[in-house]
Amino acid sequence: MSIYPIQPVTLGGVRTYPLSARKSKVTAHDLASPAPRGASFIKFLDSLPKILAAQDLRDLSSAIRAARKHKKAVVWGIGGHVIKVGLAPVLIDLMDKGYVSGIAMNGAALIHDFEIAMAGNTSEDVEVALGKGQFGMAQETGWGINEIAKLAHRIRIGYGEAAGQYLTGGIVEPKYPELSLLVAAYRKRIPVTIHLAIGTDIPHMHPSAEGAALGSASFHDFRLFCGLVQQMDAGGVYLNWGSAVLLPEVFLKAVSVVRNLGVPLRSITTANFDFIQHYRPVMNVVKRPTAASNGKRGEGSRGFAITGHHELLLPLLAAALVAGWPAQGRRAKR
Repeated sequence: MSIYPIQPVTLGGVRTYPLSARKSKVTAHDLASPAPRGASFIKFLDSLPKILAAQDLRDLSSAIRAARKHKKAVVWGIGGHVIKVGLAPVLIDLMDKGYVSGIAMNGAALIHDFEIAMAGNTSEDVEVALGKGQFGMAQETGWGINEIAKLAHRIRIGYGEAAGQYLTGGIVEPKYPELSLLVAAYRKRIPVTIHLAIGTDIPHMHPSAEGAALGSASFHDFRLFCGLVQQMDAGGVYLNWGSAVLLPEVFLKAVSVVRNLGVPLRSITTANFDFIQHYRPVMNVVKRPTAASNGKRGEGSRGFAITGHHELLLPLLAAALVAGWPAQGRRAKR
């Protein structure tokens, strides 16, 4: 005999209904199909389930292709990790194919791209160098990137544009210009904006650093970035890759500026790609800019959060775009 004053509920009176009458989130049509041996890339993509992140990838690829078709801005925000895991050539190819309207970089992305362009290598061993007081003290990196900021300040252009001019104008002789996003974008006149938090990047430790030049160059690029975001209205896309704090904060402020100036930014698509879904990218990229406010702001917008390694996900998305996936109206063969 139980000592409790209550008794278990009797389930005999519970009402049920037919499974066929229930609305379900997953149907037979949504399931994956094994990719056959020797399948084409398109058939592999078509074999993915129409569920969760696989469906998000499908919808996002469609949104990016639609933005390109209708000449709406597709803006890529990239952190330093995207460059140092070797993805610049993939992004350069997407530039060639019209899938990049502008690029926003944090200071780390600028550094890694600059070092690869100049020397063909980047990403130092922090633990080894830090104990000796040598971390971040590569002379060419500090000098060059600070000179770029001074150039931008002097001729009143942005940090990203000045970087392209510096690397292509005969001031220096990069060994690997073909691997540089900064070089490729400058030659194609695709805007690159650089967004700094002073003290976060290694050139700020060098004797050649000038705060006024850094601030002026980055502030110019914030205003230029607002111009890029403005072009996202009615079908544009913003993709945040690997920046957990800086670029999501910059994007949110740009959205506010643009809407304050009278551009509603309706029907936009945003996405955050990273190893972990952090608070700021989820809120400031995926949710807040796409949310409805008073039934109007963000109307028709969507935000995606896709988790995984950049060195896998970015080439996968790029290959899907280049392959024309998903084709409108095409259904995977079962």
